[in-house]
Amino acid sequence: MTDMAAFRGAVTDWAAGGPGEPARRLAALLPVRTVVLLEGPSDVAAVDALAAARGRDLAAEGICVLSMGGAMNIARYAGLLGPPGLGLRLTGLCDEREREYYARGWTRAGLTEPAHDFFVCAADLEDELIRALGPDRVTELVRAEGDHRSLSTFLRQPEQRARTPRQQLRRFLGTKKGRKIHYGRVLTEALPPDAVPEPLEALLAAV
Repeated sequence: MTDMAAFRGAVTDWAAGGPGEPARRLAALLPVRTVVLLEGPSDVAAVDALAAARGRDLAAEGICVLSMGGAMNIARYAGLLGPPGLGLRLTGLCDEREREYYARGWTRAGLTEPAHDFFVCAADLEDELIRALGPDRVTELVRAEGDHRSLSTFLRQPEQRARTPRQQLRRFLGTKKGRKIHYGRVLTEALPPDAVPEPLEALLAAV
């Protein structure tokens, strides 16, 4: 059965230098109307979790949530999927330090209409989630997920003493492969409805 995962795979192969025809065929077959371009899989996990909490099936709506494997790939993906390529509507979420990458990629792909907005996190999405929940609640969730010993060991490191609790937790989430992806989902699922970070809320409202 053809699904959005097949389209994501075809686009990733295309961006890596493979043929574009599989992506073109799948885009029409599904059909795909919007692609959400994200830096990595932890961002995908958060967007998917919020959509599920709102009762939305993005794939069924023709919306592809896609990890690009790094913000510097934005121009390549925007060119393939936007007006020069498949002609799909594009949006995305990026960190503040990546804003210029997105802006240049959007410009190179001819994305100047408001319909192609992207949304910016103050530091990154993990920081937005920690700030929304508060360090105490995030620590509770880390313990509930069975990572309390790892967190305690991490916090005893001398270099952590000068950091705020929010900074410590943000750094902790990036210390093990797969942890950011896992907690992208866990932290998003724990958000009260009125505490969703603005960039994430705006992104979901826009698709």
